[in-house]
Amino acid sequence: MPEVTVMTTPGPAVETKLQAWERRAEWPLALAAVLFLAAYSVEVLATPAGAAAVAVRIVSIASWLMFVVDYAVRLCLAEQRWRWFSRHLFDLAIVALPVLRHLRLLRLVTLITVLNRAVGHAIRGRVVMYTVGGAVLLVYVASLAVLQNERGYPGAQITHFGEALWWAMTTITTVGYGDLTPVSPTGRVIAVLLMIGGISLLGSITATLASWIVQRVADEDTAARVVTTEHIDVLVTEIQELRAEVRRLGGSSRPRDGLDG
Repeated sequence: MPEVTVMTTPGPAVETKLQAWERRAEWPLALAAVLFLAAYSVEVLATPAGAAAVAVRIVSIASWLMFVVDYAVRLCLAEQRWRWFSRHLFDLAIVALPVLRHLRLLRLVTLITVLNRAVGHAIRGRVVMYTVGGAVLLVYVASLAVLQNERGYPGAQITHFGEALWWAMTTITTVGYGDLTPVSPTGRVIAVLLMIGGISLLGSITATLASWIVQRVADEDTAARVVTTEHIDVLVTEIQELRAEVRRLGGSSRPRDGLDG
C-alpha cells in the first residue's frame, strides 16, 4: 500500500508557566507600582514624620517586596534558569541594589519598568497615549528624585517642586535653559538619565511617525496595484468577449456569402 502522508496544521502556541505568571502578575504589579509612587510622592513632597512616616515606609517596603517576589517567581518558573538569570541581570540589579542607600535611585527604574510592562501592553497600539503617558511619568519621577537629592545640598538651586518640575521639562525636551541645574552628584546622575530618556523619547516619536508614513505609502501602493490588476482583468475579459463575438459573426457570415455566389 502506498504510504499516506497526513498534513497537520500547527496549533496555537502553548503558554508556559512563566508567561502565565507574567500575564497574571501584570496588573497586581502595576497596582504595587502606583502605591509605591504614591508613597514616594508623600515622602518627598510632604516629608512626613512620626506615625505618618512609618506608614509611608511600610507601604514602600510592601510594594518593593512584591517586586522581589515577582523576580524570584519568574526565576523559579524559567525553564532554563541560568540562561534566564544571565539575560535578566539588570532586573536583579534594580531589585537588589536599591537596598544600599546610595543606589536607591534604582527604585524609580523599577517603577517605570513595571508600569511599562503592565500598562504598555494595554495601550501599546495607541502611540500618542503611550508616548505622552511615558513622558509625563518620566518627568514627574525625575522631578521627585532631583528634589529629594537637591534640597538641603550646599549651593542647591532646585529647592521646591515647581523648580524641579520646570527643570525636568526643560531637560527632557533637550531645551536646557540652564537657569536651574543640579549640583549634587546624585542629582547630576538623574539629569544624565533624564537627558537619555528625552533623546530616546524623541527618537521613538520620530521612528513611529516614519513607520506610519511608510505604512500609509505602502497601503496606497498596494491599493493602486489592486485597482490596476482589476482594470487589467476587466480589459482582458472584454477583449476575450470581443474576439468571441468577432468569431461568431465571422462564422455566421460564411454561409450567406456562399448563397450570394
